[in-house]
Amino acid sequence: MSLKVGDIAPDFELYDTDFKLVRLKDLLGRGRLVILAFFPAAFSPTCTNEMCAFRDRIAILEKANAIVVGISVDSPFALRRFKEENRLGFPLLSDYNREVIRAYNVYHEQFPVPKASRLKMVAKRSVFILSPYEGKIEYVWVSDDPSKEPNYEEIVSIANELSRKLKLS
Repeated sequence: MSLKVGDIAPDFELYDTDFKLVRLKDLLGRGRLVILAFFPAAFSPTCTNEMCAFRDRIAILEKANAIVVGISVDSPFALRRFKEENRLGFPLLSDYNREVIRAYNVYHEQFPVPKASRLKMVAKRSVFILSPYEGKIEYVWVSDDPSKEPNYEEIVSIANELSRKLKLS
């Protein structure tokens, strides 16, 4: 079943690029909006563009009291290299066992790109904005097309609006 605005986001615990366990509950406890950005594969052109687009907007998002967290099924080793090469200043988490993409129902049974069609259980490109503390889903964007990127300006605008509405500033 797909998650929608108003649902409480499923909690999870995943390794970051330093093999430290990161729990959603702990991120939510910081009193900031949490932006979960699921992406199919580190080092692919569209995923690199997406993560760099978030990197380039990180200061604006931080002013809205939001933190960005990237999640893919890549290993922590691959994600560390990807993070370093692209100078990403936010956490990347490894859903290597595919538990979180299943819980959030954001996965491709079979990757819909012909040259990579043998890949299975890969994250759909998707973005969730969660309210602090309780983790209520305030925004959802999910694409079945792995070449489509989210509307970054819309995400910034919604984060700013939510920050004002929830009095986070």
